[in-house]
Amino acid sequence: MRYFNYLTEEIGKATFFKNPESFNKETSRAILSYALGATLYMPGTRETIAKDIISKKNSGLASTVFCLEDSIGDSEVPLAEGNVVTQVREIHRAFSNQEIEEADLPLIFIRIRTPEQILKLVEGMGVSSKIITGFIFPKFTSESYRYLEVIKSLNDQAVGLFYGLPIIESPQVIQRESRLNELLGIKQLIDSYHDLVLNIRIGATDFSGLYGIRRGPDVTIYDIMVIRDCISDIVNIFGRIESDYVISGPVWEYFANVERVLKPQLRKSPFEEFHDHSGCNRTEIRSHLLNKYVDGLIREVILDKENGMIGKTIIHPSHIIPVQALYVVGHEEYLDALSIIKNSDGLQGVMRSHYTNKMNEIKPHYKWAQKTLLRAKNYGVFNEQHNFISLLTEDTHI
Repeated sequence: MRYFNYLTEEIGKATFFKNPESFNKETSRAILSYALGATLYMPGTRETIAKDIISKKNSGLASTVFCLEDSIGDSEVPLAEGNVVTQVREIHRAFSNQEIEEADLPLIFIRIRTPEQILKLVEGMGVSSKIITGFIFPKFTSESYRYLEVIKSLNDQAVGLFYGLPIIESPQVIQRESRLNELLGIKQLIDSYHDLVLNIRIGATDFSGLYGIRRGPDVTIYDIMVIRDCISDIVNIFGRIESDYVISGPVWEYFANVERVLKPQLRKSPFEEFHDHSGCNRTEIRSHLLNKYVDGLIREVILDKENGMIGKTIIHPSHIIPVQALYVVGHEEYLDALSIIKNSDGLQGVMRSHYTNKMNEIKPHYKWAQKTLLRAKNYGVFNEQHNFISLLTEDTHI
């Protein structure tokens, strides 16, 4: 898999200073943990999962989740389990017959309900389970060790290389009086299985539901105070450099126009001022984004990044390109990161940036530079004068 592999060679050269690098489930955890991008959830009951992946229906799809939890009814679980097994077998068959190339095979995860369900699914999938990257653990708590035990056991038996992705969304975490102890307990547990944990995910929808809250399309999750405070503590515990965990941003729920109360959150000027070889009407793209309510998503992804989170759960294909375009490293920040790493020999502590608009301090910015270069491996680096708007052309199917 390689991000933006749907672009023509000409457009790719015009857009990228450094091209995204290829990755797959065998890529090192340090790099792969940054590579999930916009992770599309699909209900486990959907009968076209394999067909959609094999036909590359969703342009740019790099990671996906087949969901057996909240996206299906309790009575549908047996049907969904059987369907997921069938779909995975079909994808594996097509992959083995070269009907789909490795470059087009997204990272595949399954969100399960119980640890025992993992064993049941792996047994049903047989050798086809080799295409699964990992399993997502809902409502993960400090007592959820069985999930990780099962993953470790399967890996030890060489059944496959599977990762675990816990979702932090339990009442014990959102409730202030128990939050700190519970987060520390979760961290102690996953630290024991550190190399098996690919990503920490945040279940903001479940958190909101515990308070009867549903955020509107005019606001981001960071405007909901009780959720914002909880996310802050999750980042505080799991986002420390020494922890080496990548935290993913919460889901954005909206994908079609609804009644708007507040002003749109995308300024006109970046679209009006942007010019490239394609000659497409950028103001029309802006209008299209507003009609799809993607402007709120864009703002939330920017806030995710500013708070140290990379990766976003999505529920609609129209979110894939905007989210992933925002993860591409800008030319300026890439040169800053390279300069900081290059000059980390202790001979100086601060220097003027390449763009001469800021000071780069070696020690406090060093870890940021490392993370930026990891992101550049997966998502690439824009050419000078290019930004995420470059990728929002009509052929991206926004």
